[in-house]
Amino acid sequence: MNLNRTIIRLITLASLIFISSNLFAGPLEFSVHKKNSGKKGPTILIIGGIQGDEPGGFNAASLLVTNYKITKGNVWVVPNLNFLSIIKRSRGVYGDLNRKFASLKKTDPEYRIINKIKSLIQNKKVDIILNLHDGSGFYNPKYINKGNNPNRWGHCIIIDQKNIANNRFGKLDKIAQSVVKMVNKKIKKPYFVHNTKTRDGNKDMAKTLTYFAINNFKSAFGVEASKSFLTHTRAFYHLLTIESFFKYTGIGFEKDFKLTLSGVKKAINSNIRVAFNQRIHLDMDNVRNRLRFIPLQKDSEIEYQANNPLVAVTGNGKRYRISHGNRRISYIHPQYFEYDKSIDRITMEVDGVKKEVKFGEVVNISNEFKVLLKKEYRANIIGFKKYKVGNEAGILVQRKDIKKRFSVDRDGNKFRVEVYKDKKFSGMIIVDFSEKLVAEDKKRIGAGKT
Repeated sequence: MNLNRTIIRLITLASLIFISSNLFAGPLEFSVHKKNSGKKGPTILIIGGIQGDEPGGFNAASLLVTNYKITKGNVWVVPNLNFLSIIKRSRGVYGDLNRKFASLKKTDPEYRIINKIKSLIQNKKVDIILNLHDGSGFYNPKYINKGNNPNRWGHCIIIDQKNIANNRFGKLDKIAQSVVKMVNKKIKKPYFVHNTKTRDGNKDMAKTLTYFAINNFKSAFGVEASKSFLTHTRAFYHLLTIESFFKYTGIGFEKDFKLTLSGVKKAINSNIRVAFNQRIHLDMDNVRNRLRFIPLQKDSEIEYQANNPLVAVTGNGKRYRISHGNRRISYIHPQYFEYDKSIDRITMEVDGVKKEVKFGEVVNISNEFKVLLKKEYRANIIGFKKYKVGNEAGILVQRKDIKKRFSVDRDGNKFRVEVYKDKKFSGMIIVDFSEKLVAEDKKRIGAGKT
């Protein structure tokens, strides 16, 4: 699929997308998320995704945006620097982005991106830069074996030189050694500090982001997880290292998950939501491989919002791919309608209780629900078993009344309820019967049944 065939606009929606202090315009360009605590402390800029085939780094950076709260100091995060390459699972669609910081022609497709990130690095408020990578094997200053030796890049902290003059965080080697010491207290296979001694003639490293930062008197470190590990394990090591930098520099933070392998894996794969045209909200957790006949707006540029900075929607009008980083979540096959915007909510009777429900909400159902509409509107419950019913409003519906294969999720618990006015689409609600299954499970366990 050619990801550039259609320009898809990303719009901020307070209830869904993280409010970014600066969202660079254009398709699949990187976002900046400034998490300022309001309390005095240093500012750390963390960059993920400079190379699109290193998911440990950009997933860790994304979790900083979605799951961390900064309580002292400031943390600025770019989780998706080379967004197009991330989506295409490529080191660099237009070449290695991390080798374009020394010089670059204006004709290079990534000239604008490089200038934007350079400007951010040079911001007077930025004290430290962490550039997240996934490197090959395991760096070790001594030759141990083929995968553990001085020529490997994984599982270490990279510095370009020992010190930077006139910088309060200028003792790069001391800081890196201190952070490595903290990390190694919590892991079995040790981290090391790798000094590339770039200024002594390392021409390749002289082209990198960290060395550009060094030349602008900024403290910069490369944080390398190992490609020998699965993505969530790499992200775990990245976050462990980042938190050690936080502790060393006095950054205060909180997070809503446990920093364990299972905790990181769950955090990466859960709570991903996408909204289209502000009328359709889809939960991407355990979503089906394909979602068909999604009612998108006719003769209009597709608009989407996401609650995760690694989510992108790309396509050509006939089919759209929803990606999270370099992982495809689902395909959307649209059906196009004119939109009715006369209402933004409906009344539903949920387990005997009437409630107002906004379009885009997920409604938990224990037993049954009923859609209550004015006569000029009609309800279409996708997968409803009774045929030849032109309007499914006013009908009491249980889970057994809806065909499982029409569910949004693979488990057959979440279903679409669409509302129309004549032939125009008004909005969608998701009904979720998972609560019913939980209650049934508790009942079986209480009765001693398995």
